[in-house]
Amino acid sequence: MRARIGAVMLERNASRERMELGSNATAHMGTEAGFGPPVLVLLAAVMLLLIGVIVLGNALVILAFKTDRSLRRQSNYFLLNLAISDFLVGAFCIPVYLPYILTGKWMLGRGLCKLWLVMDYLLCTASVFNIVLISYDRFLSVTRAVSYRARQGMTRSALAKMAAVWVLAFLLYGPAILLWEAVTGESHVPEDECFAEFFHTWYFLLSASTLEFFFPFLSVAFFNLSIYLSIRERRLRYQQDSCLPKIRPMTSPKRERLRLVSNICRSSLMKKKKAEKEGENCSTPAGRTDTRTLRSTQCSRLIQDKKIAKSLAVIVCVFAVCWAPYTLLMIIRAACRGNCVSHHWYEVTFWLLWLNSAINPFLYPLCHSSFRRAFTKILCPKQRTTEAPSDNASNN
Repeated sequence: MRARIGAVMLERNASRERMELGSNATAHMGTEAGFGPPVLVLLAAVMLLLIGVIVLGNALVILAFKTDRSLRRQSNYFLLNLAISDFLVGAFCIPVYLPYILTGKWMLGRGLCKLWLVMDYLLCTASVFNIVLISYDRFLSVTRAVSYRARQGMTRSALAKMAAVWVLAFLLYGPAILLWEAVTGESHVPEDECFAEFFHTWYFLLSASTLEFFFPFLSVAFFNLSIYLSIRERRLRYQQDSCLPKIRPMTSPKRERLRLVSNICRSSLMKKKKAEKEGENCSTPAGRTDTRTLRSTQCSRLIQDKKIAKSLAVIVCVFAVCWAPYTLLMIIRAACRGNCVSHHWYEVTFWLLWLNSAINPFLYPLCHSSFRRAFTKILCPKQRTTEAPSDNASNN
């Protein structure tokens, strides 16, 4: 992974300095780092397990999107884009890196090294930009609900945004990886290693990290906070427009009024008879069915928006936990040339990056009932067919 690239480069610089002082220390991992066979076997098993989880989990998301037409909405296209980038991390980046981490030597040639670097940086950056795009899409769904629903069928716009994510992700690191050596006229990468030429340039890393993590994280935090404030404002407006003012006494405490409003909101989502009964308790005229229906719709939309905010918060928190340690340590280690942070802590941060690609597929079914139904249809087709007759019988 790209964090490994940084660790290798910084350790290599440190080893060169030690070699100039007469030291024969090395920064290689694997057998050259003193790992015994049991540790190597454990590392290989863990990485193979991680590859399997990433590939199978994200492949399931892609397959669900392909087989279930109900998922083909504009908002879900961005989740598909994220699944594609995570899938390629497990299908290409980690398998190519596996021999390198176990042996401590790059044995696949300079051409494949460049390709791996471009893909690794591209996929990691695309994942970050996809998180921003998903957050922005959720922001529009809550703050501009009417126009957002009208654009749900415009797949061309979604595809254009998906393509823009990949183009911007490539432009951030791709040209530097491919052209840095030609521009500077020299290479600092030994034949048996593979890392980016620019990794010793701290000001480039700081600028790239700002565009790759800090700015996206602030954007996502802004969108998430705006969603929360919008939902809070709409909830207060719903409380003011409800039938509560007709029954509240002048001396009733504020907490009791808010509790009554919450009970009314929940009762409006129950069965029709119970909803009508609650409407009578609120002294609503019998002829105002449309008003009760409108209030019920508003309440259901509030609940749906709350679910959107919660699902987005989960994805954002996982993103922050997995990416923030790596980004901060990368900048710190680059500034002090790898001498102020333990190498083992840095190893933990790049494992967190890989875990992010493995966790994302499990967030979809937990946060989206549509994905949960699609997964059930794929994994348990017999259960789907046996439930169908009973459903029809109950409907009859």
